[in-house]
Parts: sequence; C-alpha cells; structure tokens
Amino acid sequence: MKLAVVGAGGREHALVWALAQASPDAALYCLPGNGGIADLARCVPVELGNVLALADALTTITPELTVVGPEMPLIAGLADELRARGLRVVGPGQAGARLEGSKIFAKEFMLRYGIPTASVYGIYDSPGEVYSALCAVDWPVVIKADGPCAGKGVLVAETPDEATAFVERLMERREFGSAGERVLLEEALEGRELSFIVLTDGQTAVPMVPVRDYKRALDGDQGPNTGGMGAISSAALLEPELAELIERNIVRPTLAGLAREGIAYCGFLYFGLMVTPTGPRVLEYNCRMGDPECQAIVRRLDMPLVELLEAAVEGRLAELRLRWGAPASACVVAASAGYPGPVVTGRPIEGLEAAAAQPGVVIFHAGTERDGQRFRTAGGRVLSVTATGATLAQAVERAYAGIGQIRFEGMTFRKDVGRH
Repeated sequence: MKLAVVGAGGREHALVWALAQASPDAALYCLPGNGGIADLARCVPVELGNVLALADALTTITPELTVVGPEMPLIAGLADELRARGLRVVGPGQAGARLEGSKIFAKEFMLRYGIPTASVYGIYDSPGEVYSALCAVDWPVVIKADGPCAGKGVLVAETPDEATAFVERLMERREFGSAGERVLLEEALEGRELSFIVLTDGQTAVPMVPVRDYKRALDGDQGPNTGGMGAISSAALLEPELAELIERNIVRPTLAGLAREGIAYCGFLYFGLMVTPTGPRVLEYNCRMGDPECQAIVRRLDMPLVELLEAAVEGRLAELRLRWGAPASACVVAASAGYPGPVVTGRPIEGLEAAAAQPGVVIFHAGTERDGQRFRTAGGRVLSVTATGATLAQAVERAYAGIGQIRFEGMTFRKDVGRH
C-alpha cells in the first residue's frame, strides 16, 4: 500500500510517524518532507506552493491515500486537483478551505448560520478606514488580516498605538502581501482558549482528543504570535458537558452550513475556541490539523491512523469507534533564535539520541536538514519534542526532560508549556 503526506513540518512528521507505526509494510511518501521524515518515508522534493507540480508528483506515485498537512496547498485547490485525477485525499477542496483562507468569509459564514462568535466592528479595505474605526472601539480590540499569515495575522491590541502599528504592517507596509489587503475588527473575548479538532466526511464529525496550543513566543503568553510553541492534551482540558455543547452549537451548525452552501468537506476541521462565561465561541477555523496540536494528538491515538483516514474518504466515519491510549501528552517546540522573525539556519543539532531515549519521548522534526549522519537547523521551528504520560504533569516533565538533552546555537523554547 502506498500512502502519501503533503508537507514539510512537525505536523507532517507526526502524520508519517503515525502511519508507519500501524502500517509498517506501507510505502510512505512525503512531499517535500524534511531531514527527520526521511528516516520513515521517501521524501519527494517539490515546491509546496506549486499545486500542479504536487499533483503531477502524486499522480506518478499513485498512492491509495493522500493526506494534506498544511493550509496553503488546500487553499490553493490541491485537493480538488487530486480528486479530479482520481486520487483519494483527506483535505477539503478550495471552497471548504476558504474557512481558513479568508477570515472575512469565515466570519460572515458564522453570522449566516448563527454560530457563536465575537461581534464585529467592521470590515475595512483601506488603512484610513481602520484608523477611523479605531476611534470608536472598546479596548482591547482584535485586528485580523483577511488572508492566511502563518499564524501571525491576528493581534489583540491593548492600545491605539499598538493597533496602529499592526495595521501599518498589514495594510501599508504589506508585510504579509495580499493577505493584509482587507482587515476585520472584532471584540476581544475573555475566557480560556481551546482547540477543538474533528475529522469529518461531510456528514459525521469525530472529535480528536482535547488539546490546547501555545501561540505566543515567550513564557506567560508574551511576545509575538507564532505558528505554535507547544501543545498539551488531556481529558482535563474539556469536560463532557462542554464537549456536547460545542458539538451541538458549533460543530453541527458548521457542517450543516457547509452542506447548505454545496461545499463537500472531507478532512480535518479545527475550531479555535474561546470558552467565555456565556459559553464557547469560535475565534477561527482552520482547514487542517494544527501544528503542534497534531503532534500531541497522534501520540495518544491507539488505532491505525490509516483506518481513520480511509473511513473519512469512504464516508464511513459514523461506523467508526476511535480508540485512544495514553491519558495525556505534551509537546514543546525548540525554535531558532529570532523566531517568528528572521533566523539563522545551518546550526548543528546535538543530543537527539539522548533526548529520544527519555521515557515516553518521540521527537518530530520540523525545520531540519541532514548533514551526513547529523542534522542541522533549517527553519524557525526546528523540533517538536513530544511525550506521553499517565498524567499531564508526567507528560510535561518527560517532554522537558527530552528537550533538556538537545542543543544547538541560539535554541529557544517556552518553559511554561502545560505548567499553568
């Protein structure tokens, strides 16, 4: 059996690892993959931004199943192209991926179908309109770029100066290109954040285990937003009554809305939530697994991942019973100095074998490249050190014991993942 994963980060290493654990005889491919993934799968060098090149490479491989990890190929229509060529794929088409590709589309979708979310001050096409609107908002205020910015296009602004500087970056200096051409202002919600991720075949949605990520670069949720500096997973994050409320008021109305608009959705759907005193509300949708949430989730899975993915593409999720093993997991990301800004790459990485020898620890590579038998840094987020445990506290301590063995020049990581 041939199985393919599209992507090059820690999430994709986790997906490849999970497929390899339960399907050791499968021929695994990753496009383009990274230095660590190459230990488990054949890495095929191809540009993630080139949909036709990805589709051509996968057509040549002819995998029985492909799962797309990152959002940009989905937003660009890769899943549609693969399905048009007769390939089975876990990932929404371009229409469904607009839930992540456009914050404005997502907000209007939620308002159309009565899905609880933050109230909106307005949608703006020019910086002047935003500056005028900022004179009449309650502080803090949330500023969102319409398009995808790798997790860096949203700011909870505490002051007018902070808000103005961010709008300048988005709309005047165009630091995120066309993603910042339009801007959404909305109320800032108070409560605790929660990631609620499901796999859906369009009719049935099966929830993954509850998970929480850590987006800010520094301890205490300080510093700039990143793609994610860590994640934890435990049943203690989500009481059953709240889970039922989320499924009833948010997940099912979302699937019903997609169906009503004629959007067939097969793949992972990520609900970024704020649990407020008046109930859960949607902060954002993502059209794929989170990173590093995926790393924490797959470490707890106690069934073949391919079985779950095949049920999704075949419309059989209603028949499936998910099985989970370890009660808790924790993931801590080792990043290069300067992340999420410019970073220096090519630094030798030491201590990987000692880290992997720690109880319960598995290391997923993100920004690495091979240098003979060694690895060097090749990006901002370099490694995801992930551990399981009988309790969340044990999983957290194991993850930190693992990352404590790793060294490279300029290495940085949060010290408070799972320790709140």
